Amino acid sequence: MSTLSLKGLSKKFGDKLVVDNVNLDVIDREFVVLLGPSGCGKTTILRMIAGLEKVTAGEVILDGEVINQMPPQKRDMAMVFQNYALYAHLSVFDNLAFGLRMRKTPKDTIEKRVRESAEMLGIGVHIEKKPRQLSGGERQRVALGRAIVREPRLFLMDEPLSNLDAMLRVQTRVEILQLCRRIGTTVLYVTHDQVEAMTMGDRIVLLRDGVCQQIDTPEGIYNLPANQFVGKFVGSPPMNVLEDVFLSKEGDKLWAKSRGISLDLSGYKHLTAIEQMPELRSRSIILGFRPDALRFNPHGRTDGGIPASVALVEVIGREALVYCNIGQQLICAVVDPAQAPRSGDNVVLGVDASKVHLFESGSGNNLFR
Repeated sequence: MSTLSLKGLSKKFGDKLVVDNVNLDVIDREFVVLLGPSGCGKTTILRMIAGLEKVTAGEVILDGEVINQMPPQKRDMAMVFQNYALYAHLSVFDNLAFGLRMRKTPKDTIEKRVRESAEMLGIGVHIEKKPRQLSGGERQRVALGRAIVREPRLFLMDEPLSNLDAMLRVQTRVEILQLCRRIGTTVLYVTHDQVEAMTMGDRIVLLRDGVCQQIDTPEGIYNLPANQFVGKFVGSPPMNVLEDVFLSKEGDKLWAKSRGISLDLSGYKHLTAIEQMPELRSRSIILGFRPDALRFNPHGRTDGGIPASVALVEVIGREALVYCNIGQQLICAVVDPAQAPRSGDNVVLGVDASKVHLFESGSGNNLFR
């Protein structure tokens, strides 16, 4: 059993606060992804857990024990780095065995673990080769194997796929997931790639400027973002947003109005709550909706829709990305290529009101999360 807790974890470099009061509980065998833009503190958190960076404030707790002052070599964790960090002069076997030899593991145990790990990772045929004789994907497997043979309590992975090409990234992330499920080890995985996070993580910790924005399952992050930043960061193409929106109740319908646009929100899932909050109709808010919530109204119907002009159409296999101008703003719709308009067409966009999100103008927080 390996559990990890971060309690009020913070880190300063000089006067700059790079990680601010992060709290997280990771259960045994959970695969947790730290996601966010470059410089948001993901790797710093990983390095504090590993003992490679000193904690400024808060606690790192492994299996119920506070390990802030414990040296890295005593923490029983294995870290996989972005740059592989293999010893160029050693064979694959010796790279895999290096950590075990440093721990004075018996020779027969080393032989057994290394051979088993190499076969598991599909690099058994390369066991006598040097890293320079391997492809990028094979080197990454060696780096993973070096962590696996130690049988650690916790895996820490810092953007391990960033040096691979697109096709190999997909293949290797599947292999990593299968491997982690098989060996049953708790994993913290750092990436800035939201596709990796959404496909790999049991839960995602989304960070911005060192502050945790949301901790949730991939489905929860996508379908119910805590704030505007989360909504726009997760999802490709990103969420569309309309600012300076005012809500208006007219008869039995709720309208969102902004800069000459009127959008029917009568199907909004929190309609009853809005009716009980008249103060919302006296201030501007931000309206967000994902590209797949848009549709093109048939026969130019304008009721409850948004007049727009098509700027660009990109057909990507089974989907077409349709970029439309509404006033001075560009928004994106995802539709079936067979139903896509052409560049230059004037269209009317309808929005599935059940998939709309309303955010506060100041904080950006989701009003109904």
